[in-house]
Amino acid sequence: MKNIQILSGILLITLSLTSCKDEKQEKAKKTIDSYVTYVDSVKNVSADNLKENWKDVEAEYDRRAENAQLALADIKENAAETEKINTSKIKYEEFKNEMTTLFAPPAPSAKQQLRNALFGEGKIGNDMSFSWVNAQNIHSVYQQFVNTVQDNKDKYSREDWDEIKLMYEALDSRKNTVEKEGLTSEDNRKIAGLKLKFAPMYTLNRMGAKSEETAAAKK
Repeated sequence: MKNIQILSGILLITLSLTSCKDEKQEKAKKTIDSYVTYVDSVKNVSADNLKENWKDVEAEYDRRAENAQLALADIKENAAETEKINTSKIKYEEFKNEMTTLFAPPAPSAKQQLRNALFGEGKIGNDMSFSWVNAQNIHSVYQQFVNTVQDNKDKYSREDWDEIKLMYEALDSRKNTVEKEGLTSEDNRKIAGLKLKFAPMYTLNRMGAKSEETAAAKK
């Protein structure tokens, strides 16, 4: 009788452990299925909604992907589930690349690229505001401007030179204001030297660019 009781106890423990393992496996499979479903559902969301909530989408994807990967350890024969995860991972990465391209800001216009090169990324926009130029940085602004023109003078078109002249005159106008706001005589002297360097460089190269365009038009 005692042996029967012991045997029954062992059987109950075994059944209990088996049941726990089965529950764990089922839970793991549901976690993986949830990950797969999430990837498929994200692809059906409109681009506008995705763009607005993209950080949240990525954070949720990372969470579910991590949970799905951990769940594999709870499934004894997990080849099928591993394939599910890998397939969804590829799907998501391809989709993510598409969205990254779609959400990327448009490339700046040629004019804006020139302004970025002359003054720094985004410093001068369509409003042409030079309010960020002050007595402390105006010399370095002139220096970057003139050095950039010097380095690229052979690449500029006539339109580029016209834009450069426009920007130069706007910077000069700002200098008139800055002179009353504490511009040092030393910086003023250095700026004068840069202006002397720029003037003939502009005149000669602007004429050269125009001549090249005229010659090209006659061909």
